[in-house]
Amino acid sequence: MTADLWEGFNALDAETIAGPVWDEPVPLNHRRALPAFPVHTLPSWLGDMVAAVAEETQTPADLAGCLALGVIATAAGGRATVCVRGHWREPVNLYTAVALPPGNRKSAVFALMTGPLLAVEKTLVELSGPLRAEAETTARLAKAAADKAAQKAAAAEPGLRDQLTAEAVHLAQQAEELTVPCKPQLVADDVTPESLATLLAEQGGRISVMSAEGEIFDIIAGRYSGAPNMGVFLKGHAGDMARVNRQGREAQHIENPAVTMGLAIQPEVLDAIGRVKGADGRGLLARFLYAKPVSLVGSRNLTPELITEETAATYAQRLGGLTMSLADWTDPAVLTLSPEADAVILAYQKVTESRLGKGGSLAPIVKWASKRDGAVARIAGLLHLATHPDNGWALPIEAATMAAATELGDYFTAHALEVFDDMGADPAQEAAHQVLTHLKDQRLSGFTKRELFRGLSRGDFPAMTDLDPALLLLEEHGWVRQQPLPPRTGRGGRPPSPRYDTHPSLTPPLVGA
Repeated sequence: MTADLWEGFNALDAETIAGPVWDEPVPLNHRRALPAFPVHTLPSWLGDMVAAVAEETQTPADLAGCLALGVIATAAGGRATVCVRGHWREPVNLYTAVALPPGNRKSAVFALMTGPLLAVEKTLVELSGPLRAEAETTARLAKAAADKAAQKAAAAEPGLRDQLTAEAVHLAQQAEELTVPCKPQLVADDVTPESLATLLAEQGGRISVMSAEGEIFDIIAGRYSGAPNMGVFLKGHAGDMARVNRQGREAQHIENPAVTMGLAIQPEVLDAIGRVKGADGRGLLARFLYAKPVSLVGSRNLTPELITEETAATYAQRLGGLTMSLADWTDPAVLTLSPEADAVILAYQKVTESRLGKGGSLAPIVKWASKRDGAVARIAGLLHLATHPDNGWALPIEAATMAAATELGDYFTAHALEVFDDMGADPAQEAAHQVLTHLKDQRLSGFTKRELFRGLSRGDFPAMTDLDPALLLLEEHGWVRQQPLPPRTGRGGRPPSPRYDTHPSLTPPLVGA
């Protein structure tokens, strides 16, 4: 007997004893190991709060970290720009979106990180009260005087009518020019594009949308209008002049709008916004800094360290001080770069440019990556103001601050690559990854479909049929194999649940066993 035949007989014997031989499974689409939020890049008072909030709430630091950038952008948005080089200037407002499943205490993190902003907003409202009351009274008296003059002119003798009419017109013009300031507002929740434009006009060209939900994307997609409406969101990020003319209302003109968005969304919303008509083509998706951290649910410490009074008080004091110091600025402060900081961002630009071409690592997200350097400049401006909340506008941005901003740029780049991959991925891919992870964690050598359904989250797989695309994909890739169904007995009743074997590599021998 030849060696080849002998090997064939051995293979047959092995298959008879151990079942069909498994081929090497084909990997599912590669999933990157995403970096954690680099808390150390933040000024100490801000980084300490981020770390403390993440610990007490047992949430990924990415959530509090992205919100930290958002609250600083709320304080400084519309009040400062970064002069990078020549005529290249970047406003310091940001759009951030963190994707986390339900049950991750997003609302608690939002309350802790935005609380001081709302306190400052309340203070601004109180301080503006006397001014608004005076303006309202003055406007009311001016309008009454103009009306009285008009009535007097209308009843005057022909010889006096022209003179009284001119006086009435003059008073009417004075009354028209008087404006009553609106109540100061720093933060809004989910708003329509029309309401956002009104808020921008009322609030001196800046507003922040901070939300623990992703409903704003439904609104942009046309929940109320039936068609996508993203113009004000595009201009509000770039700082491009916005004019809004609507029938029955006065025209609204915002010279340099500055919108900040700090959002927490469920992962499936990423796929939904990727399908919003025009969101990609018009560049809305490219304006967001994304984070997709790993949920800690199931491995949380139930007795975490609590936020200390000192950490919370320092955070509130520094953030409140920065917000108050910039609140009355009408002309944005221009933040300049030191020569060393300019060298740092120039080197970063060269790296970005080298990776944008065909075959480059950033080519798959070229629209987003084309805004990467600008985002880094914005982040550098925010870190600078957070480091020097009392006089940052009078100091140049230093090289160390710019280097920290580039590290955050790398963090958001890694997450953007993953997020845009997910937006274009087959929905079965994510489901297959979840099932495969469950099989590995549970070290299952075999299972029935019903057993698998019971072991997985109902939020991800509401019905047993939702498993079918994932199981089919895993079977095609050689990770699982369905056993032949047993013959029916003819006695009726519920058919047996399909049974699957798993690839032996999913159940390697335990170390030391």
